[in-house]
Amino acid sequence: MITIADAVLHAFDHRTPMAPITDSDPGFDLAKAYAAQAELTMARKRRGARVVGMKTGFTNRTIWDEYNVHAPIHGPVFDTTWRKGPIAADDFIEPKIEPEICLRLGASPHPGMDRAALMSCVDGIARVFEIVDSPFPLWRFRAPDTVAAGALHGALVSGDFIDATPEALTALATLDVRLIRDGETMDHGHASNVLGGGPLAALADLVEQRGEDLLPAGWIISTGTLTRALPIAQGESWTTIIEGLDLPPLTLQIT
Repeated sequence: MITIADAVLHAFDHRTPMAPITDSDPGFDLAKAYAAQAELTMARKRRGARVVGMKTGFTNRTIWDEYNVHAPIHGPVFDTTWRKGPIAADDFIEPKIEPEICLRLGASPHPGMDRAALMSCVDGIARVFEIVDSPFPLWRFRAPDTVAAGALHGALVSGDFIDATPEALTALATLDVRLIRDGETMDHGHASNVLGGGPLAALADLVEQRGEDLLPAGWIISTGTLTRALPIAQGESWTTIIEGLDLPPLTLQIT
């Protein structure tokens, strides 16, 4: 019997789109979707991949109406998807790029933590690009479809991490970012786009979503796009200008 995880993995492996699961199963809900995602994760682990973190998706409330998804989701990041650039556009189906902030955990956060306790669990900060990819044509889906498809995670390319000092963590709430392609500003975003409070708000939401399924120390957490997600194509060069925190630079070439 072909499972949903089998179908999703086949779509990504062969770069062949598939119909949204909810088209044929309107009762496919988030609980079923996270169960399918767990099967997909196990299939990738059987291939030798190791989970090294989590990505949050749809934390940027300004894009909820665009995708008809109105709450955050999450999925695993693997050692096979946390990659150095360049990135080949042909490795994906309908790839888009997202400028994000990545947090590295030095301790495991727990549900119900106050902000100070949550901040004490973070020991590193970096700028990242996430490549998100939809197996569902023209990015048409419902929230459970995105969850079942590994939260649409394709790849994560990070700059160098800096120490997560209290000053740096506080600055995350007021970052301003410009997303730049080949020297031209393509979009502009602000930390407040991410659940009203920036990357730490995304981490807090993820901790609460997972409940007693705790995030281990050492994992990286990508906290969601600060701008719109934009399509990528071969030959492009992408970078960001971030105001409010001095993070090591990051440029990503698309081959």
